Amino acid sequence: MTKSFLDLNKAKGISWFILSLLISVTNDVIMKFLGSNISVYEVVFLRFFFGTIVFIPFMFTNKKSFKTSRIFLHISRGGILFLGIAAWCFGLTSGKLAVATTINFTIPIFVLLLAAKFLNEKFTITKVLVTIIGFIGIVIIVNPISLDFNAISLMLVISAFLFASLDVINKKFVSVESMISMLFYSNLFAMLFSAAPGIYYWTMPDSKTLLLLFVLGGGANLILYCLLKSFSYIEVSVVSSYRYLELLFSITLGYVFFKEKFDIANWIGASVIIFSTLVMSYEYLLTRRLKKKP
Repeated sequence: MTKSFLDLNKAKGISWFILSLLISVTNDVIMKFLGSNISVYEVVFLRFFFGTIVFIPFMFTNKKSFKTSRIFLHISRGGILFLGIAAWCFGLTSGKLAVATTINFTIPIFVLLLAAKFLNEKFTITKVLVTIIGFIGIVIIVNPISLDFNAISLMLVISAFLFASLDVINKKFVSVESMISMLFYSNLFAMLFSAAPGIYYWTMPDSKTLLLLFVLGGGANLILYCLLKSFSYIEVSVVSSYRYLELLFSITLGYVFFKEKFDIANWIGASVIIFSTLVMSYEYLLTRRLKKKP
């Protein structure tokens, strides 16, 4: 391969990855707006409802996608996904958009803790320090001793833990099924889990709300599509440093749509969390390089 071809692939991969971040933050804006107008459970239910509908045409293009030998795995993933998105939506309605994005950066730290327990991965001194530093960043961001502390914002931390649990489950039980099948059943069972509370707290949405909910459901699937396109051009490690652009996107959109300001404490907490995840990423890459050496 020529250098220009490699550079073009890298540019395409980075572009798709950045697009996934922008769609993700846009989805958070929509979810935060909707969660302030209708029940969070209704938002979550209709998000998964439309997300499932979007996948149905793709499922029928290859009917083998409906076959699964791991139905209980899909049910478990759907349940955790429902709880994670519901906690995320609750946190968004009470906290700042950029704070939610920052806490989301702690998912790899929770993965470390869960992987040590369920995947028998060893803890190193660096991983222990990274975990401690990451949780210090969470405390600074959430600021539980502040007079305007809102306990509901802790739902964002719970959500990050649940999303990390999904990552560990995916790593432990790698499926031979297609990605479309995995995504379809995750959406389907998450929709079923959210149906009862969604219907119980139901208020009839207007046409504008329904349109936003459809965009929300489709956007969630589009994020993964962009990520898969990105990783078809480059390795995950190449775009890891670009992930923090998501914070800039959320700060900008949070201010534009909700007049939210990212204060000094938020910046300090974000810096601590980002530092901890960068150290963790560096150790991961260093370990991979050492393993590749003869």
